[in-house]
Amino acid sequence: QVQLVESGGGLVQPGGSLRLSCRASITIFSIISMGWYRQAPGKERELVARISSDGSTDYEDSVKGRFTISRDNAQHTVFLQLNSLKVEDTAVYYCNTDPPSVTNWGQGTQVTVSS
Repeated sequence: QVQLVESGGGLVQPGGSLRLSCRASITIFSIISMGWYRQAPGKERELVARISSDGSTDYEDSVKGRFTISRDNAQHTVFLQLNSLKVEDTAVYYCNTDPPSVTNWGQGTQVTVSS
């Protein structure tokens, strides 16, 4: 059973920053693509950023230039640096494989952007 444990969320003012972490208990972590997803209240879950096994990245348009995804294969961890946060970034953030496995969703980490 794969476990994904997200952390690093919190309450931040607009323009602030957070760094999210996700530790994955996946033995083949280094050869799979990972993604960060988010779900805002009343909205469907969406892919925010993805990183492939070779380190190439891709971002949803609204976060380009503000969010950065990275990975540490030795630690089986994927990160998401969130800068210049906006109120509309408020959501529960999840990590999962890319494409996501429905059995892998963890508890997520809440990011709230508010003044």
